[in-house]
Amino acid sequence: MTILDKLFFDRPTLTVARDLLGKKLLRREGPTVLSGVIVETEAYCGRQDTACHAHRGMTRRNAVMFGPPGHAYVYFTYGMHYMLNIVTEAEGRPCAVLIRAIRPLEGIAEMLARRAGRGKNLTDGPAKLCQALGIDKSLNGWNLAAGEKLWVEKYRDIPARDVCRTPRIGIGYADKKDREALWRFYVKGSDGRGKTKGIPV
Repeated sequence: MTILDKLFFDRPTLTVARDLLGKKLLRREGPTVLSGVIVETEAYCGRQDTACHAHRGMTRRNAVMFGPPGHAYVYFTYGMHYMLNIVTEAEGRPCAVLIRAIRPLEGIAEMLARRAGRGKNLTDGPAKLCQALGIDKSLNGWNLAAGEKLWVEKYRDIPARDVCRTPRIGIGYADKKDREALWRFYVKGSDGRGKTKGIPV
């Protein structure tokens, strides 16, 4: 078990977003451990990125993004969903990677129970994986390097031939350059939504 530390996340956000593919995301609640391999991410690159929550500056909601790398930024959206992001780059540079999808590994029965038996689409979206893993605002600001409640480990290396990039999803409010930036990364064969067609890295 090799837990990813602060140094892994203290790098350019696009690099971290790509390198998180194939890593294992783990969630512990008491004796229960749930995990999955990360297969889809999106990069959000600070104040110059109009799709980023920090584009207009610091607020109570996004303050974690301005802190040290390797911490969880968990926010609530649409009045019903939680989203997990991991802060990247140096403190004061509000960047993060959204974890969009995982492939379940451990604790699948528990995930199914939390997702009301939706096995086919168990963790193929950012809100779905948070529900399956029990990730909520109580983990906002959590240091993933602690290796306790929520952390990321080395698992598999995904070769470039198996990685695709596309524009990010659901950011119609952003400037054209940011809507078109190829800042979504996914492992070939893991993207079943058919919304976008990726190009090889």
